[in-house]
Amino acid sequence: MDTPLAVRARGITKCFGDVVALDGIDLDVAQGQIHGLVGPNGAGKTTLLGLLLGLAVADSGTLEILGTPVGRALTGPDAVAGFVDGPGLYPSLTAKQNLAALAVLRGGDAKTARIDDVLDEVGLTDVGDDRVRGFSLGMRQRLGLAAALLTKPRLLVLDEPSNGLDPAGKQHVHRVLTRLADDGTSVVLSSHRMDDLEALCSEVTIVATGRVVFSGPLSKLATENQELDYRIRTSDSEAARRLAADVAGIRVVDGQDTEVLVVSAPVPALDELVARLVQAGVAVRELAPVVSPLEAAFLALTEQQESNQ
Repeated sequence: MDTPLAVRARGITKCFGDVVALDGIDLDVAQGQIHGLVGPNGAGKTTLLGLLLGLAVADSGTLEILGTPVGRALTGPDAVAGFVDGPGLYPSLTAKQNLAALAVLRGGDAKTARIDDVLDEVGLTDVGDDRVRGFSLGMRQRLGLAAALLTKPRLLVLDEPSNGLDPAGKQHVHRVLTRLADDGTSVVLSSHRMDDLEALCSEVTIVATGRVVFSGPLSKLATENQELDYRIRTSDSEAARRLAADVAGIRVVDGQDTEVLVVSAPVPALDELVARLVQAGVAVRELAPVVSPLEAAFLALTEQQESNQ
């Protein structure tokens, strides 16, 4: 049985005057999935996120969120939350006061809202009584996430949630999003941080000039991106270089380092090289793409799309 969809978009088009922001966008997001949205500046990501949050209405196409058709702005399901272009916060209020005000605006009661719970969830309990004007960018991002979690949303839409986060803060947010997905919440997030997307997302959609150029699992993206540069650190780089030269499909990019060999290869050829290294008794201490598969595919697909305009 197919997994139910939290988001189903077909042929979504959105224009601002003569500017076509979205041009026939299709998007499927399964329930309980963290779905990444990737694209260069001006690709239409923010516009698409705004449609999911009910901040705008598409000019044409169909959009269903949590099984409900969305016909016009601000009429989508209540179980959707998030932010675009950064969270909107009152700088003169404390973190707790911001969350209380938001709870009231949503028709709730500040006294019964989950304010302490969501602050603890995003790691801001110690600064709950501090004014937001003194918060760093990363703290503001986490407070925005806390605000989105007040209503226990079934669909969470986040625009660059890792902006300004230090490594500890990023890991904390990753754990929160992973737990939410495990509990059945769907998450759509945009980011320019490819490492974040690769760590979190099971599927990604790449957009360029308002069109989808790829949508699917990260594994499929890596397969379709036929050739990458890889760093191989071994116990004998000279032997590794000789073996690499004998494997069909392997091109040595740089082998001057005493420990590191850089080769360009598709995955099957790389697998063959690793097998030969092991058979020859050469220890493989590190094997990693110079540029991640997602970043390489992103650059290739978006450049191809732009060149076709």
